Amino acid sequence: MNTQAGDKWRSDLAQWGIPAQILEQAPESPWIHPPELFQIPAVIIDSPSHQVAREVLPLGGSILDIGCGGGIASFAVTPPANVVIGVDHQPEMLEMYLSNAQVRNVSASSILGFWPEVSTSAPVADVVAAHHVVYNVSNIEEFLLEMDSHANKRTVIEMPQLHPLSSSNTLWEHFWNLSRPAQPSHWDLMNVLTELGFDAKQKLWEGEMRFEADLEKQAHHARIRLCLPASRESEVLDYLKEHQPTRVRKLATIWWDKS
Repeated sequence: MNTQAGDKWRSDLAQWGIPAQILEQAPESPWIHPPELFQIPAVIIDSPSHQVAREVLPLGGSILDIGCGGGIASFAVTPPANVVIGVDHQPEMLEMYLSNAQVRNVSASSILGFWPEVSTSAPVADVVAAHHVVYNVSNIEEFLLEMDSHANKRTVIEMPQLHPLSSSNTLWEHFWNLSRPAQPSHWDLMNVLTELGFDAKQKLWEGEMRFEADLEKQAHHARIRLCLPASRESEVLDYLKEHQPTRVRKLATIWWDKS
C-alpha cells in the first residue's frame, strides 16, 4: 500500500544515498552498525518512549522490539513486562539481546532478519516498539502496518526529529565538499501515519546522544562511514578533536493504540 506521504518519505530517503563515485572507492562498506554502540547501559534512563509503553503493559506482559540492538526499548519496561521478543538483522545484536534478558531473568526469544519481511514469524505482543529504526525503512507503509497488526495494545516509535546522519553533515562537507539533505523528519512519518488512518500522537523531547566515548574509535567509525581509506583516519581524528558533536539530540516519541 503506497501513500502520497510514503512516496515523499521514500524520495527524501533516497537523497541520503552516497554518490556512486564516492561509494565505488570505499575500501569497506560504510553501512556499519557496531554492536558495542547498541549495548544497553547499566541504568536505563527513563524517557517518554518508555513511559508510553509501560503505561499499557500488564504485569507479565510482552513487548516485540524491532531493530532491538541490545534491547533498551525492551528492558526499560521489564517489569512490568516479562516476555520480550527481539528482531534484528545482525546476529551479534540478537546474541547481546538474549544475554541481557538472561541477566535480568526475563523470558526472551529472537528473530533474525529485517522487518517486515520476517513479520510472519513474529507473535502478537502487548506493545510493539521500534527505536531508531524508521529512517532505514523505505517500505514505510508495510513496516507500520505490520507493527500495528502485531500489537495487542500499543505501537511505539522513537526517532530523531531529523535523520540521524544529519550529525555527520559537516564531515561530508569537509572531506568531500558534499552537501547532505535535511529531510525526512518526524513530521513526515506523522503524515504517513495519518494517511494510513492511524490516530497517532507524538511527544518531542531531548535526550543524550549515544556515541563511542573513545575519540579514536569515533574517528575509526566515522572514517569508514565517509568511505575514506585507513590512511586518512588521522585526519578524521584531528577534525573530531576540533569539532566534537553535541551530546544532546532532539527526539520524537510517536505512538498509537490498537483500535
